[in-house]
Amino acid sequence: MARQAFIYGAIILFAANLLNRILAFVYQYLIMSLVGAESYGLYQMVFPAYMMALVLTTAGLPLAVSKLVSEQGALGNRAAAQKIFRIALILLVLSGATVSSLLFVLVSRFTLPVLPDSRVVPIFLICTPAIFVVTVSSAFRGYFQGLLQMAPTALAQVVEQVIRVSVGLYLSLRFLPLGSQYGAAGLASGMVAGEMAGLLSILWIYFRQKKQPAREARASVPGALTIVKDLFRLGLPVAGGRLVASAASAADSMLIPLRLQAAGYSLREATTLYGQLGGAAFTLLTFPTVFTFSLATSLVPAISEAAAKKHLLTVQHRTAEAIRITVILGSPFLVFIYFFSSELSGIFKSPNAGGVLSTLALAGIFLYLQSTTAGILQGLGHPQLPVWHAVAASAVKLIFIFHLTAIPTLGLKGAAWAYNIAFVLTSGLNLAAIARKAGLSLDLERLILQPLTASLLMAGAILLTKGRFGSAPLYLELLWEFSLGTVVYLAVLVLNKGLTREDLKRIPLVGRLV
Repeated sequence: MARQAFIYGAIILFAANLLNRILAFVYQYLIMSLVGAESYGLYQMVFPAYMMALVLTTAGLPLAVSKLVSEQGALGNRAAAQKIFRIALILLVLSGATVSSLLFVLVSRFTLPVLPDSRVVPIFLICTPAIFVVTVSSAFRGYFQGLLQMAPTALAQVVEQVIRVSVGLYLSLRFLPLGSQYGAAGLASGMVAGEMAGLLSILWIYFRQKKQPAREARASVPGALTIVKDLFRLGLPVAGGRLVASAASAADSMLIPLRLQAAGYSLREATTLYGQLGGAAFTLLTFPTVFTFSLATSLVPAISEAAAKKHLLTVQHRTAEAIRITVILGSPFLVFIYFFSSELSGIFKSPNAGGVLSTLALAGIFLYLQSTTAGILQGLGHPQLPVWHAVAASAVKLIFIFHLTAIPTLGLKGAAWAYNIAFVLTSGLNLAAIARKAGLSLDLERLILQPLTASLLMAGAILLTKGRFGSAPLYLELLWEFSLGTVVYLAVLVLNKGLTREDLKRIPLVGRLV
């Protein structure tokens, strides 16, 4: 039953994330086409400071809630799980209210040093209520994920994205005639509205479930002080890692435009290019993370549960399975992105992002492995390890951004190479730690050779057929090439046993046919 909950939990999150990613993809296209890269660049510049505030507010507690609740659930102690959630919720409500109020007052009077352009100050002020909303919502999501109930999180994500897209697009287009910063303010308002809708939906689910009578004997419940200590013991290392990642992102948002100017671009050109990096290149590159995010979110409670029961073989199996699935699912997207980077970037009205996107695709699989391997280490009870790995990789990335982005012949491509180096470093260090902590020896044939063979043959099929559609619409060519490439990729995986009968049985509907 636990294994089924893990797999179907990941599938539920995958379905929700896929829908959300499609909505976000369409939203991103409309923003880049109708609102413009400059407005999006200003909107993106807010996010490093916004994320740093969120990290400080949540202190890693949602992940700690997920892990502790899953451990108590594995022991059948639902009362303890409820108490852990209630204490975490009180802490998060207090911290969310304090930090969001303090930031609103401070930013109204002073420009934060992590805000690189004075035009983003009003945009940040709009975002401050979302800090409180997201903080409270994260407590409920951590609780449900700890119980291996992924449907509440999935529903909240879908509601949040639908409201964000509809409200954000409407307000940004309404305000855009007043200036780029007003268009960015409309996008920020949509984000706040979406987060509020997501919180209301998960509150509705929680109170509806709470009315159902409990049917278990009361077991021993740890004291409040013990729970607080456990929450911070598990949460603070995660918060540290996310704080480092947010600080690195803030450094990126300031350093990349500055180094582009050193390469010869004007301030507006540098801001627009930075908007294209996030609005087009990373939007396309991170589309497959819909799979890895679902895996990573499900892995923490699933591996924690197996570890609490001391089922080492189950831990090793789930770990190896998650890594292999990440590689198998991510590879065909990267092949497609690499060969059609210019066409895909053109759709987003960002012609300069084509070369950047193809460069990022070369190491994209390591980006996808980052979230999966971090989730595994967190589930194993070592949340501090991804933190230190991220610190090391971020430091190296900033050095390369500083030097490579200022080279006129590289420009934004230089920043892309810096990101690639960071992807490889982070995932490599995470994988090495997993091999040590879980006693896991990875099957390199299944992990690398079989997906690589399928990817190379997929690339060959694309090369043979690319550009042979004459005057056919671009979207039809892209759809055909992706479909053809995916069929070739899957067929090769089945033939070389990279995709087995057991794998197919796990897929809903397909499994019944098999």
